[in-house]
Amino acid sequence: MTTPQPVRGMQSLLGEEADRLHAVTAAFDRVRRLYGFKRVEVPVLEHTAVFARTMGETTDVVSKEMYSFEDRSGEPVTMRPEFTAGICRAYLSEGWQQYAPMKVATHGPAFRYERPQKGRFREFHQLDAEIIGAGEAAADVELLAFADQLLRELRIGGVTLQLNTLGDAPTRDAWRAALIEHFRGSVDKLSEDSRDRLERNPLRILDSKDPRDRPIADSAPSIDDYLTGEASEFFAQVTEGLDAAGVQWQRNPRLVRGLDYYRHTAFEFVTDRLGAQGTVLAGGRYDGLMEALGGPHTPAVGWAAGIERLAMLIDAPRREEPDFVFIPVGAEAERLCTRLIAEFRRKGVISEMAYRGNLKRRMQRADAAGANYAIIIGDDEIAAQEITLRSLKSGQQIKRKQTHVEEIGRDQAIGLNYFLATLLKGVDGYMGPPE
Repeated sequence: MTTPQPVRGMQSLLGEEADRLHAVTAAFDRVRRLYGFKRVEVPVLEHTAVFARTMGETTDVVSKEMYSFEDRSGEPVTMRPEFTAGICRAYLSEGWQQYAPMKVATHGPAFRYERPQKGRFREFHQLDAEIIGAGEAAADVELLAFADQLLRELRIGGVTLQLNTLGDAPTRDAWRAALIEHFRGSVDKLSEDSRDRLERNPLRILDSKDPRDRPIADSAPSIDDYLTGEASEFFAQVTEGLDAAGVQWQRNPRLVRGLDYYRHTAFEFVTDRLGAQGTVLAGGRYDGLMEALGGPHTPAVGWAAGIERLAMLIDAPRREEPDFVFIPVGAEAERLCTRLIAEFRRKGVISEMAYRGNLKRRMQRADAAGANYAIIIGDDEIAAQEITLRSLKSGQQIKRKQTHVEEIGRDQAIGLNYFLATLLKGVDGYMGPPE
């Protein structure tokens, strides 16, 4: 019988790799609380129409990359390829309009059937933050400040915030018409993908990576020539707010979002440390998305970030090494160690039990675990009702009465620091608790 292998594009993580993902989500949760973003949960499985309506049926994600199938009732359903559509669906169907404007954030797995690449798998994990029901530029500033502070919290350097405006509806309509006219003049020189996008999604040609498209895209009309007064003022408010918040940014007039419901702010945080796939966090204002789902006009802005990509950019998290390793010798000693280790853990002391092999192997395991101290209990300790406390750094060891250790472990009034100071008095310079 052959050993089962993982499905292509899926991953199993252990140790540091898993710790890196947790370090990213832990930082995200800390920062979202600072900014007052409520945690929200939405289903992994949605009706396929939720994503087809919001992401566009002609986009590559919907037409080629979604994990879609019919459930047993014949209903087309899809494993979420991103979070925004599901959050907006919940906003409409769960009565969340009463909380508008609402700031929500979440993280978890998402699924896309695409070629696995650096930092991106078919099952991947995303952070997501949204402000729904707020049409003011201040919401864009707050969301971008949240993202900037998260990257600072993770100590990720070398990241640039690229910023653009997509204008309001009249701006987009005029700019789109100008782009179509411009690209039609060189249609025979465009790549096949760009010729296909010309009528249905001409904005996407602007960020084409095909070298055949670049000269034509680079000479395309700028959105700045078509901005209405209202759109210019909104973008000015965003940039002034970012400057006031100390968030550095660069203008990228070719940064676009192809779907019609995107308005005003579009942004990406980009690094040169991940090769061609350099975007680590991206988002924008999507004031028309709720209408695409059949809801009322609802302004909103949000961003998403790939957890795997962020995890590749952070320093390795510090390994949580045990403070104590218990080393029992004999069945009675093991029972006593089981009782004591429970008291240590209730006090918040990271502890492990070395219960396999002879005494030498158990001491080796304690050293390998990086523990500071070993608590050894054998026949001699059982007879004397003591424990042997040994420093694994200095080799110094002392005896402690079992009853005393149990008493201070169970004493609810004694905190962690006092407990350790009492236990370690006389070892490695510990002076004991203050009198």
